Amino acid sequence: MPKLSILDLSPIVQGSTPGQALANTLDLAQHAEAWGYQRYWLAEHHNMQGIASAATSVVIGHVAGGTSKIRVGAGGVMLPNHSPLVIAEQFGTLEALYPGRIDLGLGRAPGTDMVTAGALRRNLDAAVDDFPRDVVALRNYFGEPREGQRVHAVPGEGMKVPLWILGSSIYGASLAAALGLPYAFASHFAPAMMEQAIEVYRSRFEPSEQLEEPYLMLGFNVCAADTDAEAQYLRSSALQAVVALRKGTPGRLPPPLEGFEEQLDPHDRAMVAQFTQCSAVGSPEAVKRGVLDFIERTGADELMLVGQMYDHDARLHCFEIVAELNG
Repeated sequence: MPKLSILDLSPIVQGSTPGQALANTLDLAQHAEAWGYQRYWLAEHHNMQGIASAATSVVIGHVAGGTSKIRVGAGGVMLPNHSPLVIAEQFGTLEALYPGRIDLGLGRAPGTDMVTAGALRRNLDAAVDDFPRDVVALRNYFGEPREGQRVHAVPGEGMKVPLWILGSSIYGASLAAALGLPYAFASHFAPAMMEQAIEVYRSRFEPSEQLEEPYLMLGFNVCAADTDAEAQYLRSSALQAVVALRKGTPGRLPPPLEGFEEQLDPHDRAMVAQFTQCSAVGSPEAVKRGVLDFIERTGADELMLVGQMYDHDARLHCFEIVAELNG
């Protein structure tokens, strides 16, 4: 059985606040630690009314400070939005505060729309080669100092914070393989190129100081409840959010709606089906079967589980059910 971990977007639900979302994030992380999950990651998204984890390194510190052993990290930091030195200092500081528990996943997407990206970035003229170059620069900042080096990450230098490459295409798989880094594929929302990316990553992997053999993590949606009907009902919140996002009208996570999928037009229904290919929804037995089938099909070393739900107690129950797979 591969390791199981959680990706949290710190959902801000309708009628609630970012403060409550972040309190829920810490509560879920504390439960996840007790249930034996391997790691707990937060994602960088900007200008999103329903996501409270935009200041990702700050939220990671909040979670790491409220837990004691679970690994905590970024899934991920969108590196084009930042200078490598700033990220090295932020995650070097986190590693200094919580040694041996911090992960740094890196993505090359903006994590937002292009107007917001313009408000975030140093410039919008980045070349295709900038992301690999920035990843290497970041790795160097975490390494041992070199002769003649004039700029140092303090804290950060010598800490060798584990780097991951995130992606949803062949590009990220190729880069992770070339640099000898673990690879996390976003199959929970962009499954189309999953199989090709897995093959590219495994076949082209070059060992590195950080990693001797390829290590593959795959995103996977879960919505577990006591019955199939209840799980389908609870999942409708996340599906409503998917439809709203695809229509350019994202907002706070809405409450569930009975029969939501049946109300969709054929185009939206097909879009939702494509988006949620890598999912397990239903009773504990159904979700266990779905997770194990996915693992058998892909040979993943680890699953990064995503479960967006309106009700916090229902979300806790979902991840408690899934945790029993490792029992």
